[in-house]
Amino acid sequence: MNNNKTASVLAGLIGAGIQLSRTPALHEREGDAQGIRYLYRLIDLDQLKLDTNALPDLLSAAERMGFTGLNITFPAKQAIIPLLDELSDEARGIGAVNTVVLKDGKRVGHNTDALGFAEGFRRGLPGVAIGRVVQMGGGGAGAAVAHALLAEGVEQLSVFEVEPARAQGLVDSLNERFGQGRAVVGRDLATAMAEADGLVNTTPVGMAKLPGAPLPVELLRPALWVAEIIYFPLETELLRHARALGCRTLDGGTMAVFQAVKAFELFTGVQADAERMQEHFLGM
Repeated sequence: MNNNKTASVLAGLIGAGIQLSRTPALHEREGDAQGIRYLYRLIDLDQLKLDTNALPDLLSAAERMGFTGLNITFPAKQAIIPLLDELSDEARGIGAVNTVVLKDGKRVGHNTDALGFAEGFRRGLPGVAIGRVVQMGGGGAGAAVAHALLAEGVEQLSVFEVEPARAQGLVDSLNERFGQGRAVVGRDLATAMAEADGLVNTTPVGMAKLPGAPLPVELLRPALWVAEIIYFPLETELLRHARALGCRTLDGGTMAVFQAVKAFELFTGVQADAERMQEHFLGM
């Protein structure tokens, strides 16, 4: 056990519509198991009737109240960046932050989403073909997933996004980091899907509060692998259709667990027990 262990931790999650989040329980139960007094609060913008304009006030309040750190989720992963003092290399490269450590008067932004997705991908879809992959969505989580996919060796990633400027910005930053042509802005979904080895959904479509599928399910076929980052519900409409066809699939649970494992370590300075956190998650 690490002797520099934090005696107590006060953390929180800032996001919109997060009442069903499993993150607080994941952190608190791992804290209990490690003998750390750990309190994790939800700061739900929807419930508070706030939007991302409230982020400066919320960050200041958290600092004044002695918070150890904050997790950040939709819709604040990019809006939080100008309010931070430092960014990890990972967060800077991705252009999105999901974990902020508040220490010694400094706000340091990290991104544990990419690592979380990569870990889940390696465990859940070992050996799949990764020549061409279609990704739905290019927001904060999408940026992290795209970086993880290219780092894992995907040859070409087609990003489909409702906001063209956002898609172009992400593709430009990916090509700058991984080499020209590794990422392209998706134009023709039917053609891209016909040529793809795999599909990843990083949009919120499929969540309990936003049911449906992010693309016409007729575009799925058995040879395709399908990955999802939504974990509430664990079986989205997209995954249900994919499994019915016999596709190899990955649900959003592993990413949820492994981004929390890394965030726990950033907040406490102690290594989390990943297997135990996975068991906690599945037991919820």
